Amino acid sequence: MASEACSAYNLTTVGLYDTLGPEAVVYGINHSECSIVVASADHIALLLSKSPEMPGLKVIISMDSLDATKDRQGATCVGPVLRTYAKDKGVKLYDWAEVEAIGAKFERKHTPATPDDIYTICYTSGTTGMPKGAMLTHGNMIAVFAAANTTVPLTPDDIVFSFLPLAHVFGRLMDIFAFGVGAKIGYSSGNPLMLLEDVAYLKPSFFPGVPRLLNRIYSKIYEATAGAPGLKGALARKAFEVKLANLKAGKGYTHTFWDRLLFSKVRQVLGGNVRIILTASAPITPEVLAFLRVAFCCEVIEAYGQTEGSGSTSNTSKGSFDAGHVGPPSTCSEVKFVDVPELNYFATDKPYPRGEICVRGPNIFRGYLKDEAKTKETLDEEGWMHSGDIGFMGDNGTITIIDRKKNVFKLSQGEYIAAENIEGKYLSSIPVIQQILVHGDSQESFVVAIVVPDPETFVPFINKTLGTNIKLGDLEAYKKACRDLKLNNAILKVLTRVGKDVGLKGFEIPKAVLLETEAFTTENDMMTPTFKLKRHYIVDVYRKELTELYREAHKRDSKL
Repeated sequence: MASEACSAYNLTTVGLYDTLGPEAVVYGINHSECSIVVASADHIALLLSKSPEMPGLKVIISMDSLDATKDRQGATCVGPVLRTYAKDKGVKLYDWAEVEAIGAKFERKHTPATPDDIYTICYTSGTTGMPKGAMLTHGNMIAVFAAANTTVPLTPDDIVFSFLPLAHVFGRLMDIFAFGVGAKIGYSSGNPLMLLEDVAYLKPSFFPGVPRLLNRIYSKIYEATAGAPGLKGALARKAFEVKLANLKAGKGYTHTFWDRLLFSKVRQVLGGNVRIILTASAPITPEVLAFLRVAFCCEVIEAYGQTEGSGSTSNTSKGSFDAGHVGPPSTCSEVKFVDVPELNYFATDKPYPRGEICVRGPNIFRGYLKDEAKTKETLDEEGWMHSGDIGFMGDNGTITIIDRKKNVFKLSQGEYIAAENIEGKYLSSIPVIQQILVHGDSQESFVVAIVVPDPETFVPFINKTLGTNIKLGDLEAYKKACRDLKLNNAILKVLTRVGKDVGLKGFEIPKAVLLETEAFTTENDMMTPTFKLKRHYIVDVYRKELTELYREAHKRDSKL
């Protein structure tokens, strides 16, 4: 609401990730020269405590009533205390009702924006250093909205579930899509543990998600249906097989018999009314895409883009059931491929041109705020935005992402390793792996890995491998098992076998692995708010363990 109000008066907004910690918040406010901050009551004390470091901060507006007895998290509201604290710090503090009253008393004339005016400064949640402030214009947003409306048409009857961070361009765009057509928006409670309960209660028709969440939904449903033992599992597998064949034959998303028997119940996980699932921000496997289409009887559209491209470069089309690509360029995007000789990718490659994906069009950002050097690294003189992603365009005009220009390191023998490419292949092929980080030392000739298993699928694997009877939720027994050498060797064998199956070279297959029971999250600062690994930070934290993995691998090789 505050964002739309600012747009009405041509005021630029800035989204901040609270998960990035106080330093990044202070940096963002100072860097963007924000004088007014709108925040929920539970963030105000921190903002006030840091206000001496933010001399430009003049006003804080609380989303919650400062006279209420409870805040949105159910904690006791300390409005009077916050008001006193703000006065001591020389910061004006208002709640939403007070701002509305001021607005009613001092009405201001509408100030329309032009396409070239800055709509928002969107800070990229980079994996290293302080985030960069990408300047996106009103014209950028309109271009993306118009493009999306041709492939993901929403109507005023739609209900959109909003749970993604509004500081991120994907979350912001979802709201714009809804506002643009007059659709309804339901916001999550903010509690990740209640996310599916929120969805079931809202019963949305449009569900924008990210692969990390959709993979979790897939795992839970698969284990309870197609992965179940006996007759139940056999029936579910048959149901998936029949419905998938129907989809590929163009017979639609529904099946009278199997939907009544199984999938009508599965659909209730997302409320029962979803007609479109949109996934973006990271790759998703073909298996999960097919499963979601069958299980939820709906379109699943995969989108690809960057903050610098206003979140939209391409997306798959409605009715497209093939997988492994991210669709053709959107109507606002012009795409070309630029040579990356150090990784042996060239625009002249046959049968398809390969290279770094570069994008140009009305969706491309103005540049990074107060950072001309970084802007020139990303945006060239001809207006092409260099994405850092490597891909190719197939015969049907769809883009396939195959590698990443960044996160490439060289091994001692001179071979280059693209860590994200290796990790993606393992994640799409081994259900028991929830997260994986592949690491290569420049003084070594091979890689090692840290694997975070998915407890729900890994516990059965443990019991089968070790002959134990560990129950899901028995954390002590689970951690003990993950330290077992026999289990470690079993996972290493799986990594080796799958690595060969998916075409990895010998030096790309980990020779030692650490089983980590604690997931990489934003809370432990090992992931960005958009669920990308903070690779350099993780390597620093696990430096000792990674060194030990190399020692173990050399010791194992010496015995061969």
